[in-house]
Amino acid sequence: MAEIKVEAVAKSFGTFAAVKGVTFTVDHGSFFVILGPSGCGKTTTLRMIAGLELPTSGRILLDGADVTALPASARDIAFVFQLFALYPHMNVRQNIGFPLRCQNYPRAEIKQSVAEAARLLRIDHLLERRVGGLSGGDRQRVALGRAIVRRPKAFLMDEPLGALDSEFRRLMCGELRELHDRIDATTVYITHDQLEAMAMADGIAVMNQGRVEQIGTPQEIYDRPRTMFVADFIGAPPMNFLGVQASLQRGDRSIKIDGVRIEMPELFEDRAEGRFAVGVRPENVSFADASPLRGRVIGAEYLGTTQIVTVITASGRVKARLPSNKAVEVGETVGLALRSDRLSLFDAMSGQALHSSLYEGGTRG
Repeated sequence: MAEIKVEAVAKSFGTFAAVKGVTFTVDHGSFFVILGPSGCGKTTTLRMIAGLELPTSGRILLDGADVTALPASARDIAFVFQLFALYPHMNVRQNIGFPLRCQNYPRAEIKQSVAEAARLLRIDHLLERRVGGLSGGDRQRVALGRAIVRRPKAFLMDEPLGALDSEFRRLMCGELRELHDRIDATTVYITHDQLEAMAMADGIAVMNQGRVEQIGTPQEIYDRPRTMFVADFIGAPPMNFLGVQASLQRGDRSIKIDGVRIEMPELFEDRAEGRFAVGVRPENVSFADASPLRGRVIGAEYLGTTQIVTVITASGRVKARLPSNKAVEVGETVGLALRSDRLSLFDAMSGQALHSSLYEGGTRG
């Protein structure tokens, strides 16, 4: 399998810049997810890797070779789309084997390769079935079988689970990751669903408005968001933001929220007076009767073992993830405790992180 390098790749359609200088590397055997909202440029980026679109500028390297100007047929890459795009007049065996027949493989080799792909995908018992009568999950497995049957250098998947219902999506997330590991694949996967990304990815690139906001492991993306967009896009519920007006200097270790001094990690950028946002995940908010940071409960969502309680404060709304057996009444005033070693601070104007307890050495790396 292959390493994929995307170097300062940009794509414009007339005056519209869809992708703006994207750079990342997908290591051999990695499951890499490009995550972002609709219209952020993730599918255009994938199509450029596949050779279905040519970049306006930048380079794409596959296994060390520059493939920027090569057509899709010369890149040895398999593409799996959201829509299954199967041939309804063919059975499962014929659909999976179609790419090999197009390349004039010997009949015996096609039969063996199809059988191996079907066995990997656990659809060997469906080989003689017409695809029109299959469930959505089985049809997606057939589409995957057609992609893996020739063992390409890399797999590109554009929201392949988007047409499935929630139950099949959860099932196929696990099966896709398991399949990736079994065949030692290099995979680039597109999704707008952060739960899919967090469940499957080795690495994630979060895109917004044609740019990459952050690249990292799922835990790094969740724990160390570099922008307010990433902090808000990742997490269910997303990170809380409490707005503050302050004058900060390097070395400051606290900030006032609603007049209450909150301990913070050391500032790693010199900043003057301005508007800032303190970020904290719901699981790092708790109730503390003695806390001077107060708010009024305006709602609670029961989630089984936990509940999401929404509290309104002078600096904004705060959601807290609490045990479901914690008694909470709408309208009551409560004290809030924020876990100081899990706080982040953002410039409210630029959205960039200024410091976070989890940035080692006081730098954003």
